[in-house]
Amino acid sequence: MNKVVISGTGLFTPPFSISNEELVTSFNHYVASYNAAHREDIEAGRLAALAESSAEFIVKASGIRQRYVMDREGVLDPERMVPHLPERANEDLSLQAEMAVAAARDAMARAGRQASDIDMVIVACSNMQRAYPAMAIEVQQALGIEGYAFDMNVACSSATFGIQAAVNAIQSGQARAVLMVNPEICSAHLNFRDRDSHFIFGDAATAMVLERADAAVSACRFEVIGSKLATVFSSHIRNNFGFLNRCDGSGIGQPDKLFVQQGRKVFKEVCPMVGEHIVGHLSSLGIEPSGVKRFWLHQANLSMNQLIARRVLGRDASEQEAPVILDRYANTSSAGSIIAFHLYSEDMAAGDTGVIASFGAGYSVGSIVVKKG
Repeated sequence: MNKVVISGTGLFTPPFSISNEELVTSFNHYVASYNAAHREDIEAGRLAALAESSAEFIVKASGIRQRYVMDREGVLDPERMVPHLPERANEDLSLQAEMAVAAARDAMARAGRQASDIDMVIVACSNMQRAYPAMAIEVQQALGIEGYAFDMNVACSSATFGIQAAVNAIQSGQARAVLMVNPEICSAHLNFRDRDSHFIFGDAATAMVLERADAAVSACRFEVIGSKLATVFSSHIRNNFGFLNRCDGSGIGQPDKLFVQQGRKVFKEVCPMVGEHIVGHLSSLGIEPSGVKRFWLHQANLSMNQLIARRVLGRDASEQEAPVILDRYANTSSAGSIIAFHLYSEDMAAGDTGVIASFGAGYSVGSIVVKKG
């Protein structure tokens, strides 16, 4: 069976950023306008007044201090509070594919690979901008890659599930090398009028080249020594937007057609699930948690990451052991753990072991154990 290595990663960071303070200014302007417009109903008890947000509340609740977005003006406009992303002609490269291609070129350059070296493309992310044709096939064409491509979605765990699919294809001989890409435009499915979640997400795209170990030319490579995936159904993180919405008289403007979650339940249920998953995976490979140099965790919430690391290690993890990019990028769904890996892996020494871990809606959990070559 072919050994598989990660030979290159790539990152596309959007050109615009929004600080907590800027986001709060827009949100509180909306709150003031709403409360003023509904004052009679609020005073009569027929409606509840909306509460303001604050930069301090956001940091305390999530650890997020800013986020990158594909459009900031639409998000910060209190009359809109939705990114302005015009549709493109069918003949033009789509926005999501454009992000994916940028990250992919970065990953391929780091891997020392050209389009002719890649046989398979996977676009794995939480939401696709269209149902079909597949984003992956558009990315494949834009890069000039022969072979085959497909989309997949396991929400925030899409990247780790995508890595597993790539590993399987390489081990079985179906592909020599696989390009796995995670273009996330999370700002487009976030309700910026919801105080409990308006600060959570940012936009980004990541990419990864995986290939046979005996063919890799990159000097910096990580062997995939194990992968483990798990899913348990839950509606506590949900997005009900879909093509059937047009068949329902309520339309597509309902809050549940965007990201919704029951945060406290998610925290209580997911943290132990992920901690046990990682410990069990390491144990099956004969690896003690104390022997792991680095954990690249899904960047959803700082408190969640700290608790998961504590469950795995039996103590608090240092910033070097579990690096955080959440403060700068916010939650970028499937891209988060890959951003952390991309930015905090080059200092690993030969033989060092690390874990790329994801968790999210589904519930879904994925862990990829790697060793620096």
